[in-house]
Amino acid sequence: MLPLQDASLSRILKSMTLFMFSISLLFLLTPLARPQQHDMDHMPGMNVPAAPEDPAQAAKRLADNQESEFNHHLAGLFVILAGAFILAESHLVMRWPVVRYAWPTCFLAAGLFVLVYSDTEIWPFGPQTPWYAITHNAEDLQHKIFSIILLALGYVEFQRARGLLKSPWAALFFPVVGAAGAILLLFHVHNGDMQAPHAMETMERVQRQHYWFASTGLGVAMANGLAGTPQKWQQFFRKVWPALLIILGVLLILYKE
Repeated sequence: MLPLQDASLSRILKSMTLFMFSISLLFLLTPLARPQQHDMDHMPGMNVPAAPEDPAQAAKRLADNQESEFNHHLAGLFVILAGAFILAESHLVMRWPVVRYAWPTCFLAAGLFVLVYSDTEIWPFGPQTPWYAITHNAEDLQHKIFSIILLALGYVEFQRARGLLKSPWAALFFPVVGAAGAILLLFHVHNGDMQAPHAMETMERVQRQHYWFASTGLGVAMANGLAGTPQKWQQFFRKVWPALLIILGVLLILYKE
């Protein structure tokens, strides 16, 4: 029964990995809707100063920025906790065996938070249905994909900690899917108000920060894969990947729009 169960789980993990890579390839090959302000700046008449911002619009923009920053900061806190639990696990697990489940739980909590709260214009907080949002707003779609990636990573690692997933695909799941998620960050869409003051500076700052998230995330994925590969640097990478995870969390906490 157990071999059959393991084979079934292996097939599921393979399918999930292929799905994640397909999504990543889709974002790599399909241009997403992005503001074309850099090109527009060189068009005649496009350097006209923006009209004064309406107070209601300014308040809405400020609230949206604060919400986005809070989402990144809370996600960063979960990521830092995950990295700290991984580094401390060998010292704590003998006394508190439940500690081995702590860092996957952090990923599950972060994924659940991003899934539900990342876009408050969507039900149950706003009037839009989830289907309408993900089919009409590329940023919302990406947020939900990121949440699924976090939930999938947390679930697989939780089952590995329980000893229920022992196949090679289970060990490869984190580096493969983590790398796919990092690649998606390179194509992050930020639906900012391009008529707002300093809109281009804000857009460039947001994109620059997401490039840092992506590069650090790729480092986490690669180091995790090397930590699970028998070689002379294995113990070194077992410390490196949670350290990079903490760095990623700090970058998320420092995020500012």
